[in-house]
Amino acid sequence: MSKNIYYRYNPETDNFERIYPSMKMRMAAWGKTWTIAVLLAVVMFFVVFYCFDSPTEENLRAENAQLRAQYGILNRRLDNSLKVMDHIRDRDDNFYRVMMQMDPMSQTQRHAGLDNEERYRELQKMSDANLVTEVTRRMDLLERQLFAQVQSFDQLRVSVGQQQDKLAHIPSVLPIHVKDFTMSSGYGYRRDPIYGSSKFHEGLDFAAATGTPVFATADGEIQTARREVGYGNCIDIDHGYNYLSKYAHLSEILVKEGDKVKRGQLIGRVGSTGKSTGPHLHYEVRFKGEPQNPVNYYFMDLTPQEYADMIQLADNAGHVMD
Repeated sequence: MSKNIYYRYNPETDNFERIYPSMKMRMAAWGKTWTIAVLLAVVMFFVVFYCFDSPTEENLRAENAQLRAQYGILNRRLDNSLKVMDHIRDRDDNFYRVMMQMDPMSQTQRHAGLDNEERYRELQKMSDANLVTEVTRRMDLLERQLFAQVQSFDQLRVSVGQQQDKLAHIPSVLPIHVKDFTMSSGYGYRRDPIYGSSKFHEGLDFAAATGTPVFATADGEIQTARREVGYGNCIDIDHGYNYLSKYAHLSEILVKEGDKVKRGQLIGRVGSTGKSTGPHLHYEVRFKGEPQNPVNYYFMDLTPQEYADMIQLADNAGHVMD
């Protein structure tokens, strides 16, 4: 590349004379060129560094996204497990221990050792420390609750062994075979299908074919076996120990008042008598005259998974049939 040659007009000689730059001018020109080159290099470096990922960085970002997705899945599974544990704890404190006249386990017993922060300090040195620590805390909580629940069940086992007769008289199985019904309505406030008003539904509605067998849920004595207003053909069983169970809208009553019955004994058949919109069994459990949620009284009849499914069905069922 040819060098630039500059000329300047000299009025004394009336000629254009060639200009030879001084060393200072040359240094200034070189400095300017190098300054521009360095600035361009710096700009290019920042553009490449901040706008484009290297293959290593791309791999790290992909691995990080995958790890976060795995943490998300683990968190959701922990949520479900902790919810099941909450149901088991509630059932343990408010039914099993009440039934056995035992005090509920305290929060201190159920959460002993979880306030030790020392175990989590090492986790702060890891990448994604907050995420790892939170998952670890929740796993520790689940582990501790499982341990406490095992202890509680051991205590209950001892108590049950001492109270066999009482256990036989507490409603603890389904009144219909699990394969013979569909859960129609749960326990709690529901919309009345006939009057349209909101009312408290004091039991569970099991939709089933007319004639489906209905069984006593515990030992006891038939207190009522007749037609009642609203309930249609109805059976009440007094189980003693302040427990009573009710079976309503029956098509047939197969026992009479004063009869002694055993758990699992056939006592009637599903129907649609009384205030009813279709064949079903309305089932109640009462303790000291107060209605109880019947889903808490199937502990002899269902596996843990079947019990969890039953809770979900009872919570979601909203089609009241009486």
